[in-house]
Amino acid sequence: MSPCSSPTTLPIAAAAAAAAAAAVLLLLISPSSASKSSRPFAKIYAFGDSFTDTGNTASATGPSGYMFVSNPPYGITFFHHPTNRYSDGRLVIDFVASSLSLPFLPPYLHLKDGRGAASSGSVNFAVAGSTAIEHGFFVRNNLTLDVTPESLGTQLGWFDEFVRRQGCEKGWPETPCKALFGDALFWIGEIGANDYAYSAMSPISSSVIQDLAINRTTRFLQALLNKGAKYVVVQGLPATGCLPLALALAPANDRDNMGCVKSVNHRSQSHNAILQAKIRTLRAHFPHAVIVYFDYWNAHADVIKNSSKFGFKETFKVCCGSGGGRYNFDILNVCGSPSSRSCHDPSRYVNWDGVHLTEAMYKAMAEAFINGTHSRPPFRYLLTKRNRH
Repeated sequence: MSPCSSPTTLPIAAAAAAAAAAAVLLLLISPSSASKSSRPFAKIYAFGDSFTDTGNTASATGPSGYMFVSNPPYGITFFHHPTNRYSDGRLVIDFVASSLSLPFLPPYLHLKDGRGAASSGSVNFAVAGSTAIEHGFFVRNNLTLDVTPESLGTQLGWFDEFVRRQGCEKGWPETPCKALFGDALFWIGEIGANDYAYSAMSPISSSVIQDLAINRTTRFLQALLNKGAKYVVVQGLPATGCLPLALALAPANDRDNMGCVKSVNHRSQSHNAILQAKIRTLRAHFPHAVIVYFDYWNAHADVIKNSSKFGFKETFKVCCGSGGGRYNFDILNVCGSPSSRSCHDPSRYVNWDGVHLTEAMYKAMAEAFINGTHSRPPFRYLLTKRNRH
């Protein structure tokens, strides 16, 4: 598989039709036009890592190298204060929730310790630094970069605990479980990038990590579907070779035609191809469910290839970082640390802190998903199926 595929050029009529369909979809689900009774979903349950986490970690519990998320300038763009989101503002899941006329998802750990209330019913179980593979694997293999004990298995355990508290003991078709599952969107944010990062430069091959990570992700999805999940979105890995961390660490001769790290991007594409094959198998085994794949890699690559069209000036330089140079990135002095500085206009930057994206980039990714450009089947198909039930 080529690490970079050329974007497909649509005929003018087809492009116009796609734009019209997207406009209708956004109108149907926009907060201004949708009443509470017409919402397609009553709640979202989200899982994943720092690309989806809305506050289950903080500076003291963040992943290796990124232990300043509770400090300014995180959150500066939209919230105007840190919210323990790894960005200057909102994430993809925030934009998706708003498009469905739902409030932002509260972090599970805030609900558990009484710091918040799930008034909407939505809950975010994602954890920054989380892996698909269980933490014990990294401990046994002395992979010390993994300081985050939570994995997908942990998040599934939290979800089980949450639904038990709501009276759902055995799963579908128990009446309390129907209320929890039937009108819920299950959002599985990208997961697996940390597994590769924590095992980099170790004796463990990336193929072993790939097999284990996809196995754990598939088992996780199967567990949710067995419990009664009917509407599921699964994000693939982004173009991880285009992140400044990868660019700063890789040799200069390891580049693709986007200017990103070729070997890292190829690995993410390979991971995504196998994940999509697993999703196709799950669709066959669970025909009652609608499973949408969010092609994060190609959505990300589209922006890198056409950055000016999306309003970006800097595709690789970090907005919040230190060190200057091509990437303005120093792994020892990351965003939020005393020596770091933030750019004047994050909306012109793709990258926020070297690993995570800006709110503007997350918005572009959310739009690519919502309008169906990079969702298979298109998100509107899932909404149509939901509205028929």
